Amino acid sequence: MANRNARPNQSKKYKLRFQRESIQAFLLLLPYGLLFFTFIAIPIAVAIGLSFTYFDVINKPTFAGFSNYIVLLTQDEAFLKFVLPNTFKYAFIVGPGGYVLSFLLAWMLAQIQKVPRTILSLAIYTPSMLGNVFIGVIWKSVFSGDQSGIFNHLLMKLDIIDQPIMFLLSPDYLMNIMIFVSLWSSMGIGFLAMVSGILNIDEQLYEAAYVDGMKNRFQEIIYITIPSMKPQMLFGAVMSIVNAFNMGWIGVTLSGMNPTPGLAGQLITNHIDDFGFLRYEMGYAAAVSVVLLLIVTMFSKVAHGLFGEKDELV
Repeated sequence: MANRNARPNQSKKYKLRFQRESIQAFLLLLPYGLLFFTFIAIPIAVAIGLSFTYFDVINKPTFAGFSNYIVLLTQDEAFLKFVLPNTFKYAFIVGPGGYVLSFLLAWMLAQIQKVPRTILSLAIYTPSMLGNVFIGVIWKSVFSGDQSGIFNHLLMKLDIIDQPIMFLLSPDYLMNIMIFVSLWSSMGIGFLAMVSGILNIDEQLYEAAYVDGMKNRFQEIIYITIPSMKPQMLFGAVMSIVNAFNMGWIGVTLSGMNPTPGLAGQLITNHIDDFGFLRYEMGYAAAVSVVLLLIVTMFSKVAHGLFGEKDELV
């Protein structure tokens, strides 16, 4: 009799415990959920909705169906001829290039002592925090189009050129300068994550691998370092992808113009700013932003496929 009474009481106890833990989990996730819906889910839903409308900010949005997407993919010459090729060229160089540089620098820093490693890590990371300041002051001075420009001054001193070159206003040079400056300032939070990941790898793994026949540092990186820090590699890859498709401000900052000269530095984000905040065609700008979201999502899926954890079937 006592056992029969104990079972319902025990079941009730487990049920109350489950409810209490569920409430605690809900309260813990509530701040994240509110921030996620407020700053991510709702803006994305609004952008998708606006992309099917004509909206000039002043009047109410009017439904336009797929016309914005049709115009974007068939009639927007600037987008098809300049913006899309520029964006992919920039992203394919800056994204993988910055990612590989981040890993190589993180790996090299992990080989030195703590104090110089900390100082050098901070020095390498700083440009990513002060990008606008550095680009607006230092790099504009370096590539200035008059004789006071450092690069022009050096070229004229070496008798390579006779007249200063308008580097930042020339379609022939602007994109290459944007790529160079972007790679210089691409050591952001993904770089720090890689440094942390490498430093937290168990040294015994390397010792065991050398005992089993590993011969050099390259094999060490391929077979031990990268597989042991897949979460950090995935995080760095996603951050590199997002940053590569979100750096249109560099061309605007360098040239001081939007659209950039000859549309040479015009990326998708610049196209969004142009139509959304200069022409006030918010519906069309929303359609462009949705296309950008799809592109970033596609490349993020590729990164997850390369570095994400695979579910093992037992």
